[in-house]
Amino acid sequence: MSKDTIDRLAQALADSVPQGLRSVREDLEKNFRTILKSGLGRLDLVTREEFEVQEGVLRRTRAKLEALEARLADIEARGPKPAAARKTGAAGGKKAPRKKAPKKA
Repeated sequence: MSKDTIDRLAQALADSVPQGLRSVREDLEKNFRTILKSGLGRLDLVTREEFEVQEGVLRRTRAKLEALEARLADIEARGPKPAAARKTGAAGGKKAPRKKAPKKA
């Protein structure tokens, strides 16, 4: 929160003080300002600009996630590829012959 905002808020609080306490208005406004700065300083707040930047990042991330989910659903809808169409190694899709274990005597 900016210093101007805190000052305006402290002044508004001081202005709301009943007429009988107007003589201590300056002290009250000073105390209000100190309390507001202290209290707001302990909060984990971000500026509007920081919030809007993160909101944009989230919007783009959500759009990418939705696109990936749509692609995955399309791939799943097509079903598994036939075994002959799958590539299984560098030899042009052909499996290497298995070596037989020697027979025991």
